Amino acid sequence: MQRVLTALIATPLALAALFLLPSPWFFAFVVIFIELAVWEYLAIVRPRVPRAPLWALLVLAPAAALALSASMVEDSGAFIAEQHLMAAAVLLAVGIGTLVLLARTPLEEVIPALGILCFGVPYFAAPIAAVHHLKVADPWLVFLLCSIVWLGDTGAFYVGRRLGRHKMAPVVSPNKTWEGAAAGFLFSLIAAAVWSVCRLDRLDLRLLGVAALTAAAAQLGDLMESLIKRGAGVKDSGHVLPGHGGVLDRMDAMLFAAPVMLLGFWFLRIEGLAIPR
Repeated sequence: MQRVLTALIATPLALAALFLLPSPWFFAFVVIFIELAVWEYLAIVRPRVPRAPLWALLVLAPAAALALSASMVEDSGAFIAEQHLMAAAVLLAVGIGTLVLLARTPLEEVIPALGILCFGVPYFAAPIAAVHHLKVADPWLVFLLCSIVWLGDTGAFYVGRRLGRHKMAPVVSPNKTWEGAAAGFLFSLIAAAVWSVCRLDRLDLRLLGVAALTAAAAQLGDLMESLIKRGAGVKDSGHVLPGHGGVLDRMDAMLFAAPVMLLGFWFLRIEGLAIPR
């Protein structure tokens, strides 16, 4: 019941932000929400590297997202876009390396700290930039993304609980089953099919292809967060959202799904969808 009540409250708020906020404010809204997930991620991994400068991820993730978003602006020239991408790469490699060095990180924590930070920056920055870019192109694309991810998650959860028999990844996530995963994938495709008919007046097979990739990425994102928590010996990333755990628990699938959807739309040009590159 708590899971349902949380969804009933959070969903209208997310939709209001999506359709009512101007693009810059929506970017800020997404950053704030993702920063909560970053905070939980750092709390999970902190015991592994207690003296490393992990706090920097709270600054680096939105900064990298801003650089990625700037590189995807339609009226920016190719050279300017390449400059932004190079800046993001330098921020990731040189910036993090220098930070770990100057912070006098203990030798036994250097490699884990570099891994945590270098994975964490694109892990959180790419979905911020992707969701923002989809919103700029058409807010209904973000609605499609949320439908694929959240309906797929809901279908997997309830079907898996009732009919799940074959464990999908017993070491990483003991409660996930192949039956639940298949149901979640089907729910995601149904959501995309309904969206396609309502928004494009047709059932577009390429759109279903993008939806399939997005649904698969969402399930992988869910497993990735479970792997991180399992490695740290943590059950939930937090307790902010009753029935859902923490913000990271709620956003884990979206972190993989959003960039994959954007890439899918870029590579599979769909008539009626104008998504600038």
